[in-house]
Amino acid sequence: MKSEFALAFNEVLEERGLPRDVILGALESAMVSAYRKAVGASTAQDVQVVMDFDTGSVSVFAEKEVSDSITDYRTEVLLEDARKNYPDCEIGDLVLVESTPKDFGRIAASTAKQAIQTKIRDAEKQRQYEHFIKQVGEITSGIVQAVNSRQATIGLDMKAEGIMQKKDMIPNERFRIHDRIRAYVVSVEDSSKGLQIELSRGHRNFLRRLLENEVPEIYHGIVEIRSIAREPGQRAKVAVSATQQGIDPVGACVGQRGVRIQAIVRELHDEKIDVIEWNQDAAVYISKAISPARVSGVYLNPSIYEHKTATVVVPEDQLSLAIGREGQNARLAAKLTGWRIDIMSVSEAAAKALVKLREDKSLAGLAQQEADTMARVEELLQMKSDGRVLNMDDSALIGRFVDRVERRGEADRKDEVDAHMAELKAVRDTIDPRAFGMSIYDVPGIKEHILVILQENHLETFGDLIFTVRTNPDAIPAFNGISPKNYEEILDVVNTYEFPPMEVEEVVEVEQPAKEETTLDVAVPDVVAVPETVEIDGEVETAEEETLEEPEPVLEEVQPVQVAGESTEEKSFEELFRLDTMQRDKTTTEDDDELNQLGASKKKKGKKRRGYTVEFDPDQNTDVVRYTHRKGEDGWEDW
Repeated sequence: MKSEFALAFNEVLEERGLPRDVILGALESAMVSAYRKAVGASTAQDVQVVMDFDTGSVSVFAEKEVSDSITDYRTEVLLEDARKNYPDCEIGDLVLVESTPKDFGRIAASTAKQAIQTKIRDAEKQRQYEHFIKQVGEITSGIVQAVNSRQATIGLDMKAEGIMQKKDMIPNERFRIHDRIRAYVVSVEDSSKGLQIELSRGHRNFLRRLLENEVPEIYHGIVEIRSIAREPGQRAKVAVSATQQGIDPVGACVGQRGVRIQAIVRELHDEKIDVIEWNQDAAVYISKAISPARVSGVYLNPSIYEHKTATVVVPEDQLSLAIGREGQNARLAAKLTGWRIDIMSVSEAAAKALVKLREDKSLAGLAQQEADTMARVEELLQMKSDGRVLNMDDSALIGRFVDRVERRGEADRKDEVDAHMAELKAVRDTIDPRAFGMSIYDVPGIKEHILVILQENHLETFGDLIFTVRTNPDAIPAFNGISPKNYEEILDVVNTYEFPPMEVEEVVEVEQPAKEETTLDVAVPDVVAVPETVEIDGEVETAEEETLEEPEPVLEEVQPVQVAGESTEEKSFEELFRLDTMQRDKTTTEDDDELNQLGASKKKKGKKRRGYTVEFDPDQNTDVVRYTHRKGEDGWEDW
């Protein structure tokens, strides 16, 4: 019968779901440590613990030296006592002797309790970590356990707790104790203080996961989320595209009567969500990102040294809608597209275009062409500043004028960028390709802390360093931690370093043997199985021959064959065909005799073999197959 200790031990293991071997190992290790501490034993001494779960007893065995007299009972044992268990031992041998202290039962119980509790906490912590590390980047649900002004504590599965900081909450959202909420798992860390699970409801990927859960087309990859810009609790913009033709990505996300998007809006505390269709054309993409405002024109400025900028022109009545409350709509559109967006009205763009035409010498030709239009636009702008309302024709005239000027400027900027990119490519081509395969940390002659600074500024290879020095020499001295002396050292390495010469393998050209002229010979099947009618006992039956698989036509390269008695001059096609037909006819007859012998051994009545010849009929311009029927033993009859 098992002891209470064994029953309690097994119950704890089953309740906690812990591995038995791990807990036993922890118990034995704790018992050994308790024994060393109780008797003051050395760590070099071998100590083993044996636990009997049936009786609940614990025995300790320590390694001791056999001696005739005892100086230290902790490390020595008498010869007569040692020979009770080891009859062949001698003085000086090391043997394991039971050395359980008298009061070790109480010590063992206390130690076992502490060891089991510690191991249970470690095992639960490890299980929680393995479970939630797989949940990073996904949505999990929990129950609110505590809320204060700085954070909220969320109870999760497996008795784990997650922390949601104030910055990760949706503004104006209030939690109450025991509320069940969903949150995005940002990170999981196993620290000395315990398992730290960071949750968020304001993260933009929280909206991404909600869309995947609500829209099956996104989950299955039919619709793809290209970009998300979000200000939690207020407004969000989502750019989507379809991976298959015939799919409306915006309609799939919104759902019938908005049922899909409304479920997400309720989850996000009535946050407004704009779903737009992604487009490869940046101008079209930006115009859609400005929605719900109506756009007159989008003009791109891919600057060389600054961030790429887009100028968006909107009608007068759409300006406030395009900018949004406190610039929110324009800010989200910029985050969504990755472009810096300048929004202006048509009249403001027209005034800017007039100034550009007058001051920019490169646009002198266009200014001369637009002289009459410029005068009319100035007059209309003056009328508008006086408070007069322009009609639709005048507004359209101003819009067309702005479009012509901005398109010309956009084309000039594109040419400038293309020329600059060509210069950069020419510089890159002058750099040894091996430099781009050489890590920045392998560059000799530069101090290690300088290499770290260069790597932190995205210079990963020696080629990147050379390219930056040659194209933008003022960039490296601007790095934090690079002194003028350090920059001189970098320049010295860049200008003096030489790669070893590349070994070029000599390629030996091998002359190919001249190909001989060949002719093609098409193999024709030797035997064709043909059903024939046989009369047996007055009844007519059809006996099928054993069919041999007809081989595929094989094209073989053969040398021209010269037949005795024939001239070596080139023969006509009809002569060659008749010669080939005669050879095949001879082979067919020999094979047919062998098949007759094979058919006789199978005792099938009414079986007959036929031969055939293939001839070319010039009248019909085709091949004619003539079958022959055996009449006697030696003769053949045409059939």
